[in-house]
Formats: sequence, structure tokens, C-alpha cells
Amino acid sequence: MKITVSINIGGMAFHIDEDAYTELKIYLRSLDRYFAKEPSSAEIMADIEARIADLLKAKINDYKQVVTLQDVKEVINTLGTPEDISDDSGSAYERLGSTGYHRMYRDPDNRIISGVCSGMAAYWRIDPWIMRVIFIVISLPGGLGILIYVILWIVLPEAKTTAQKIEMKGDPVNIHNIKDSVRQEFDNVKEKMNL
Repeated sequence: MKITVSINIGGMAFHIDEDAYTELKIYLRSLDRYFAKEPSSAEIMADIEARIADLLKAKINDYKQVVTLQDVKEVINTLGTPEDISDDSGSAYERLGSTGYHRMYRDPDNRIISGVCSGMAAYWRIDPWIMRVIFIVISLPGGLGILIYVILWIVLPEAKTTAQKIEMKGDPVNIHNIKDSVRQEFDNVKEKMNL
């Protein structure tokens, strides 16, 4: 028999056993200390917690309602540790993976109309203007491109979270990429405010 604790992480409630809770608490404290000097540390931690919640949610099912120590260790292994970011040798990046889950989304950050072309461009790692030109060219003869665009607008979800924006590019969703993405968004907002 083990003691379980109820926690709220990333806006989701979980039942977690005591050992797993201790491990997760130590991990989050180490991340908090590591990102404390970042100007966008609160946003980085919120996005990391949201990603942890997504990963833990995938581990819960009808037969398994409690997060275990093994689940937490797998999440930490997936996201990486502050030492992985500090490791300049490149071995940590190899361990965390060179590619991640790749999914197509609409890109809200680089959109002109709805983000379909920029999302497809991010997915295939090409410039968004190339996708826009392709849609314009296939729209000219009979409007087929417009129909395809509208269908994709309806079918493709918008990349709202930092994790979805990272997945759209095909990069692994780990603490390094979350930190870089939040820092880039923070710098973009800061730059727009200075204009």
C-alpha cells in the first residue's frame, strides 16, 4: 500500500504516489532554479508544466489512475534536465533526440489569413511565401486552391501552445526547445513594444 497525493499541474489534476511526487517536486525545483534568471521564467515554467501534464495524462487510463515513480522518470527522461541544457558536448542533445513528433497545424504567428500556408511551410521546413505562391497558382485556373485552402482551414487545428508550435516544426518537445521558443516569443513581444 502506498500513499497518494492529489496535485494540480498545468491545470490538470492527478493522483500521484508519494515517491513520484517527491521526484517531480525535486525536478520542478531544479528547473525553477535554473530558469530563475530568465526574464520569461514564469512563462517557461508554465509551458514546461503544461507539457508534463500532457505526458502524464497519456500515462493514465481506465485501469491505471495513479501516476507512478516510473511514469515521472519517463517524463523527466523525455523532457531532459537542466544539466542537459548546460551540456555543451552535444551528447545531451543526441540523447533528447534530433526529431520529435511532427504534426501539421495552422501557424498563428506567421499567418496572413488563417495560417494554413505558414503552418504547412513550417511542417515541410520551407519558406511560407513558397506555399502561398503554390496556393495562388492552383487557385488561378478554376479556384481549386481556394477550396483546398478552406478545407485545410477547417481541418487543421491552430498551434496554440508552445508544445504544438514545437511539434509543428518537428522538433522534440523538451525543456531546451520550450525555453528557446518562449524566449523567442518574449523577445518578439518586447521588440513590438519598443516600436
